[in-house]
Amino acid sequence: MMKIAVVASNGKASRAIIEELMARGHEVTAFARSENKSAAKNFVQKDIMDLTKDDLAGFDAVVDGFGAYTPETLPLHTKTSQHLADLVAGTKTRLYIVGGAGSLYVDPAHTVQLLDTPEFPAEFYALAKAQTEELAALRSRTDAQWVFVSPAADFRADGVKTGRYILGGEELTLSAAGESIISYADYALGMADLIESGAHIGERVSLVQA
Repeated sequence: MMKIAVVASNGKASRAIIEELMARGHEVTAFARSENKSAAKNFVQKDIMDLTKDDLAGFDAVVDGFGAYTPETLPLHTKTSQHLADLVAGTKTRLYIVGGAGSLYVDPAHTVQLLDTPEFPAEFYALAKAQTEELAALRSRTDAQWVFVSPAADFRADGVKTGRYILGGEELTLSAAGESIISYADYALGMADLIESGAHIGERVSLVQA
């Protein structure tokens, strides 16, 4: 059993991750600024920027499920994950970021990212750019044990749990059917597997439905 904190725990992805972790018998503590909407029994009502080192001390892993969507709040992606990285820096506590797909590369040379391709939906560009900047800021850190976990391009909140996924790396990975899709439930499965394995520290990985 591991002790795991999930920050910004009321989001749909966070709630799915909490359910998966609890089903595996891990001790989960949820942190959110409003009342608890997750399945977690242990809950702390606190804004992410108000968390301290003491709040996260003793956890094996911290999952950052923060999401922002309005123009004025998009910079908070970097601000919040950097704050969490500061809190776990120099400790054995690993930090897992629920990332975005826009920063995935679409070429072997890693010169073109998904958000810069003509097919990328314009309405998601600002969000993708914010999470691309978040990843860049994390890459500059060696003092914190972070893992940035990008979902597939089509991240389906209400998609079914197939129990199968492909663990990819920096590049956009496609399923056997040539698609980049994953449900929140299968993403949570992959996230839990990553946390349990302790692998890929200081890396960005990606998850796509098999």
